[in-house]
Amino acid sequence: MIIPEENPMSMEGVELGKKLFNDPILSINNSISCASCHIQSFSFSDPNQFSFGTDGIHGTRNASAIINAGWHTSLNWDGSAMSLEEQAFEPIRNTLEMNNSWQNVENRLNQDEEYKLLFKNSFNIDYIDSNHIVKAIAQFERSLISNNSRFDKYIRGELQLSPSELNGYAIFNTEKADCFHCHGTNLFTDNLFHNNGLDTDPFQDLGLGKITGEINDNGKFKTPTLRNIALTAPYMHDGRFQTLEEVIEHYDNGGHYSSTIDPLMKKLGIGLLLTNQEKQDLIAFLHTLSDVEYIND
Repeated sequence: MIIPEENPMSMEGVELGKKLFNDPILSINNSISCASCHIQSFSFSDPNQFSFGTDGIHGTRNASAIINAGWHTSLNWDGSAMSLEEQAFEPIRNTLEMNNSWQNVENRLNQDEEYKLLFKNSFNIDYIDSNHIVKAIAQFERSLISNNSRFDKYIRGELQLSPSELNGYAIFNTEKADCFHCHGTNLFTDNLFHNNGLDTDPFQDLGLGKITGEINDNGKFKTPTLRNIALTAPYMHDGRFQTLEEVIEHYDNGGHYSSTIDPLMKKLGIGLLLTNQEKQDLIAFLHTLSDVEYIND
């Protein structure tokens, strides 16, 4: 796990971060919290295609699930943040999200005696500032670890998967479906950015290209983790697919050509040519990645 030297984990810090994560005090009108768009029962994602901010206006991307984020080398669909601390700065001042100012948030928390005591116990500070607020939230997010799915138990030798699930696992890890190229790690993400053939040129959302300014990065988005994937619909950066079946159909059809299409999309114009049974088996395997304890703990 990536833990910055300047923000070591502590029980007090994690509990404080959890309280902040769930407290609408961070938003301009006390109407939404981090948890409003990152709902635990949906593996800290949003079942809506787009999340709504304090003014009732929705954003343009689906809220990413927060799972094992302490191992991620960048955050957000476009990689705009390089750490959980940096990412936590963004929603407060985003006009489509909490639409607040950090000065206003600091003033509120410093007028709250409970928060003053919690920050004193967590960081030994007398004045609550934005740097320590995001440090607490980041500590909580690093504590959100999912490692007890049926697949994890299978790997540990604690249970056996069904024939359908095992066949789906085999399809996942071969050129038959090509999933493993981007999702073949224990995190089920390569932490990289790809154009997976969702759109043709010109792109409505430049993704990574908007951050780097490089034309070759246009249309590329971060690979999401597949852990708890059955719990985190809708799918893709813009939530365009409502079901896993739709996601599988996208790849089975081969995707759409564009100037930055990823070389790993090798079946472009041809498709994977999966049978209906193979599609069902692949989805059965993806369901083994669900960690029920994670959403109920």
